[in-house]
Amino acid sequence: MIKNAKEADTYPNILEVKQLSTSFLVGGNQLKAVDEVSFEVAEGEVLGIVGESGSGKSITLRSIIGLSRRYGEVSGEVNWHGKNLVTMPERDLRKIRGKDIAMIFQEPMSSLNPLLTVGLQIRENLVEHTNLDKSGRKNRAIELLEMVGIPDAANRLSDYPHQFSGGMRQRVMIAIALASNPKLLLADEPTTALDVTIQKQILKLILDLSKDLGMAVILVTHDLGVAAQTCDRLAVMYGGKLVETGATRDVLRDPQHRYTMGLLKSVPENIAPRTQLYSLPGTPPSLLNLPKGCAFAPRCAHRVASCADAKPPLVGATHQVACFNPVDDDQKSMGAA
Repeated sequence: MIKNAKEADTYPNILEVKQLSTSFLVGGNQLKAVDEVSFEVAEGEVLGIVGESGSGKSITLRSIIGLSRRYGEVSGEVNWHGKNLVTMPERDLRKIRGKDIAMIFQEPMSSLNPLLTVGLQIRENLVEHTNLDKSGRKNRAIELLEMVGIPDAANRLSDYPHQFSGGMRQRVMIAIALASNPKLLLADEPTTALDVTIQKQILKLILDLSKDLGMAVILVTHDLGVAAQTCDRLAVMYGGKLVETGATRDVLRDPQHRYTMGLLKSVPENIAPRTQLYSLPGTPPSLLNLPKGCAFAPRCAHRVASCADAKPPLVGATHQVACFNPVDDDQKSMGAA
């Protein structure tokens, strides 16, 4: 089931990303991991960013809250309530990061401190971003663990991360992220390495909390099935750039970019036994040696002369695509990619 998109004017935008770029110095060369990415997120909306590994999805999230600028160069604008987070001093950014904008990382075991109890790690956020006293912080920590579905929460505050299962550690990460009632949650593949049943529980938890708290979510995933069921809008990313954006229903039912169509064809559906599965030809480009023109051109059977010389701009109203030769209706019916 594809999630219905909210009306574009239902909620005001709380985050506006404009021409965001992030590069790193690698072996004397500039590696551009994010290349002039622009999008908006509305209050209470779930935006999905999808694409293969190495597309720049995770770096985009880290760049939004200033984590990438510690070891790279970030430019462009990330407007949060009229303030540009890209140029904001670190001292001021720390007041927003973890409080108004929170993040869930891919692997909780490497994100949680193995030497500190989960209760202490939750209370660290509360000390930094709330005025609660010691008793209030303990009660809030118990409330958060109960909110994310951890049984016997009061007694588990003194447990360490290794005493929790993978799914429960991810719930602890969500509890820490929600400690200060953020307005925006950045979820970087929050179900990675979890089994299917736990994945469903974690995603449902995030969606329920988004609805109950009025919290916007940016969900990074490479799983189109997850995106279809959870996201209001999708942004497809490749080679550090957005190649297609729009309402989830529009992007998945009416893909315009060859890469998007290739991703959809790669999802097994009604496949006969012993049938070879489809995979996109070629491999993602090295960010140290991107093509001059469209990054997807070397893998695209429908490239035209313009693709080799220029980067296609992202054009369109509500459904945008960056392609000089987008998919037409005849090709969709034939499943061309």
